[in-house]
Amino acid sequence: MMNLLLIIGLILFILWLLGLITSFTLGGYLYIVLVVAIIMFVIWLISAVVRRR
Repeated sequence: MMNLLLIIGLILFILWLLGLITSFTLGGYLYIVLVVAIIMFVIWLISAVVRRR
């Protein structure tokens, strides 16, 4: 489950980068994608730290 969150977060982050590089913008939607990707990465990171304890 946690690997799935990481993969989805990375895909969203890559899509956000592609939107910045190619200047194909969807307005504020790119920033929503970035925020969702960061949130998913933080959730994955926190759960990985908790699992190690």
